Order: sequence, then structure tokens, then C-alpha cells
Amino acid sequence: MKDIGLKLKEKREENGVSIEEAAEDLKMRPSQIESLESGKRENFKDVMTLKYFIRDYAKYLGLDGEKIIDEFNEYLFDFTSKIPVNDIEKAKETNKSKKEVVSPYTKVSNNGNNIKMFIISLIIVAVLIVVGYLIVSEIKGNDFQDNNTTYIIRR
Repeated sequence: MKDIGLKLKEKREENGVSIEEAAEDLKMRPSQIESLESGKRENFKDVMTLKYFIRDYAKYLGLDGEKIIDEFNEYLFDFTSKIPVNDIEKAKETNKSKKEVVSPYTKVSNNGNNIKMFIISLIIVAVLIVVGYLIVSEIKGNDFQDNNTTYIIRR
């Protein structure tokens, strides 16, 4: 990763671009540019974000972004292939024990409550249908009473 960062830094300096200029043009923070150039991958949220930053920065500097990404992928392969299997298993177990984080915009499915709400909705709809039917049959009925006067409606 440091080799990639060194290439990026050398090309930036060759182009006469300051870190602040590059950061402003790429809508990044200067600290992110510095982290890219010094090869500090741990300063980034995740690998995909880092990959996009490297590609965009390389293109900005006039380098072949895809070639740089290929180098980064090789670095990642070498790095991850050196992680002991026991550490990977521990990480899997740790992730299983963590409570699932749900976005506030994600509906959590709770089938028990969903069924109850469905039944209540059906009951409400049934009551509304019955009340509506009674009202309509009363209106369609032959007599209306108003002040003890009976009106007969013929059709």
C-alpha cells in the first residue's frame, strides 16, 4: 500500500498540485489525501471506500486508475492471505454474538404483531361494511320518518 501511496505522492508533486488543491478538487479532506499517500489504509472506513478514493485520485493525477486498482487488489490479496485462520474464525464468532444493527429506516419484521394487526384490520373492515350496509338499506327503505310524518318513496 505504501508503494501505491508513494506513486500518488510523486505524481502529485510532479504535477505541482498541493494536497489542499487535490482535496478540494476531489471533494475530500486533506487528511484523506495524506493517508492515501502514506499508505494508511486503516484511516478509511472500509476497503471499498479506500478503493474508490485511490482510483479517483489516480485518475485526477493522470495515472491509469485501473492499473493502480489492480496493484491495490494484489496488495489486498497478499495482506488478507497472511491473516491466520484462527483470527478469521474468532472474527466470525464475534460478529455472530453482536446484536444486529438495524437502520431506523428499516422495518423490523415481527410476525406476531403483524398477524394481530391484520386480524384487527379485518374486524374493523367487517364492522364498517356491516354499518355501511345498514345505513344504505335504511336509506333505500320505503319509509322515512320526520316529525312523526311518514313519507313513502316510490320508484
